Amino acid sequence: MSNFRKQALQEIGVREFKPMFKEQTSLAEEFAINVFDRKAMRHYLSPEAYNVVIAAIDEGKKIERKVADQIASGMKTWAMQRGATHYTHWFHPYTDATAEKHESFLDRAKDGSVFENFNGDALVQQEPDASSFPNGGLRNTFEARGYTAWDPSSAAFVFDQTLCIPTIFVSYNGEALDQKTPLLRSLQVLDRAATQVAQFFDKDTKRVNSCLGLEQEYFAVDSALFKARPDLQLTGRTLIGHIAAKDQQLEDHYFGAIPQRTMSFMKEFEQEAYRLGILLKTRHNEVAPNQFECAPLYEEANLAIDHNLLLMTLMKRVAEKYNLKILFHEKPFAGVNGSGKHCNWSMITDNGTNLLSPGKTPRSNLQFLTFFVTTIRAVFEHHYLLMSSVMSLSNSLRLGASEAPPAIMSIFTGRKLAETLQSIVERVSDKKMSPDEKTELKLDVVGKIPEILLDNTDRNRTSPFAFTGNRFEFRAVGSSSNCALPMTVLNTAVAEQLVRFKNEVEDLFSSKKIKRDEAVFHVLRKFIEESKSILFEGNGYSEEWLKEALKRGLRVVESATEGFKAFIEPETIRLFEEYGVMSEAELRARYEIFNEIYAKKIQIEARVMGDLAINHIVPAAIKYQNRLVENVCGLKQILTEEEYEELAMPQLHSIKKIGIYIKNLRDLMHNLIIERKKAHDIPTFPERAKAYKDDVLPIMQEMRLNTDKLERIIDDEIWSLPKYRELLFVQ
Repeated sequence: MSNFRKQALQEIGVREFKPMFKEQTSLAEEFAINVFDRKAMRHYLSPEAYNVVIAAIDEGKKIERKVADQIASGMKTWAMQRGATHYTHWFHPYTDATAEKHESFLDRAKDGSVFENFNGDALVQQEPDASSFPNGGLRNTFEARGYTAWDPSSAAFVFDQTLCIPTIFVSYNGEALDQKTPLLRSLQVLDRAATQVAQFFDKDTKRVNSCLGLEQEYFAVDSALFKARPDLQLTGRTLIGHIAAKDQQLEDHYFGAIPQRTMSFMKEFEQEAYRLGILLKTRHNEVAPNQFECAPLYEEANLAIDHNLLLMTLMKRVAEKYNLKILFHEKPFAGVNGSGKHCNWSMITDNGTNLLSPGKTPRSNLQFLTFFVTTIRAVFEHHYLLMSSVMSLSNSLRLGASEAPPAIMSIFTGRKLAETLQSIVERVSDKKMSPDEKTELKLDVVGKIPEILLDNTDRNRTSPFAFTGNRFEFRAVGSSSNCALPMTVLNTAVAEQLVRFKNEVEDLFSSKKIKRDEAVFHVLRKFIEESKSILFEGNGYSEEWLKEALKRGLRVVESATEGFKAFIEPETIRLFEEYGVMSEAELRARYEIFNEIYAKKIQIEARVMGDLAINHIVPAAIKYQNRLVENVCGLKQILTEEEYEELAMPQLHSIKKIGIYIKNLRDLMHNLIIERKKAHDIPTFPERAKAYKDDVLPIMQEMRLNTDKLERIIDDEIWSLPKYRELLFVQ
């Protein structure tokens, strides 16, 4: 075994594992102790300052700078008592991570002494360099000015002795340079539209929140093996590697007993998450070996996304203590299931009513059907954009691989609810309904929804957008992604359909002099008929569904680069500009950013692939080939010609095969360098990304085929890289 791989395995063998976490007597007592939440604000802020912050959170009211000074003073006192020495504006640029620039609380007085200082100006706004973040042309390198602005709706927290203040990030001219700004705009738009429709059923409704529960899948591998794989280190996935004899085919890992080291890691990161106000509820083994999942309780979407990104950072840091590396890449290992981030989305009013949960009366169920059908109509109307919003280089390796939803949108409702929708279509006529017809419809269809859902316990893992009883689960989102973009698309699309629903109901109500409930049924029928082609109850992995979807007029996202174009289509620009969520300039910037990141990631992967082939695989192949040549030469000296021809034939065959694979790799490497340089010289990112996809990726795939064949031939002692059987099964 090569020293590189041998050293990694030896390190694991001599390592003594000891749990590092401390059991807590009461999780509830420690929950959110590192969060400047309402409880902390009541204690550290004056009543005036507290009321201003709450008004900003609940009603979106502006915070005056004078009051901001009071808030900053109380926040600083609280943070320093939690051990903070610095503060930072914590934001979401278009990268794979959050961003932060730390500033010390220390300041210098006129007399030369130092003191802790943190005022309202520092709380409300910072000025990080905007030129070095992806901007899609919104900023030039010489125009570095950008601003972060406090988002009071997401509570500040202390993490690693730093007060972290969630913020948005915008350019000097006010364009969004981050993922949170459009999300917040979409939440406001959905709130307004949903509140107006909810008031049809409950006039006391004052606000509707978009809520989200994010299930996070991930792999955990030993850090020594991780460090011995340059591809894992630099790209997050294995660019080469033959599948292990045993992987997930026995289905014995799913929901199995969690390995001790991983369990200890889970316990510690859960406790740290609780202190940060992240209420994790579930943990379990996932389908693939060394794959796991954690899931929190749902919360407001903005906070849920902040918490998910914070959790990913936290998991990586805690894992280091246990000599583990956490992989959030959607497809780190070929041949086994990849990882997703399932988004459980719902709408909840200020009085706690889940608008996607059936009630106990026909009227409450009519409200449920209104929001249920309107969401279906929204997904149908913008199905291609919504699916395109989750596309990336890494997620394109997972989607449609018979392990995750396909790259085409459909909605699963369950057979009973599908029958309910069909009943509305069949029973509601264009003419005015009689009192008996309305009563029968309410009692026979709407009144039975709770009973229907009781029996509707099936799930459809092949559906990218499935209704699961009181929420929709968007299963196509990738495990490494920030969910802000797909949720921005979903919120805006649903808001648009709610506005249409409200307008059409009121038009019918006023023009035809029918009761509002009857008008609601008429519009529901119309929405169901217009969007029924998006409903599918079968196997989304099947070829038959792809053919059927195309017949229905549904658009398939054929590749990530094609999906990116959805953001500059006229209908997308109209949608976001009409509701003030993103301007055309911001959308075109995002299109550029998506292609830029896509191209750069393939460029990195191609360079790493070349390094692996030339500096690891080919030398190992030649070394083993030389060993076989020595063996053949030795046999020729001691065997008769007849014995030699019989006994040396297997070695001669292997020598020839190795030579062919080495030649293939060298030729492919030559072509890879040429195509990579050609792609890199293309001036525009969309065309560059397409060239990397069409001309570079196929060569890399061919190189993988040859390296994986060599892995099966070469002596295990010589092979320098940890294999799948080690990466996936060493605990």
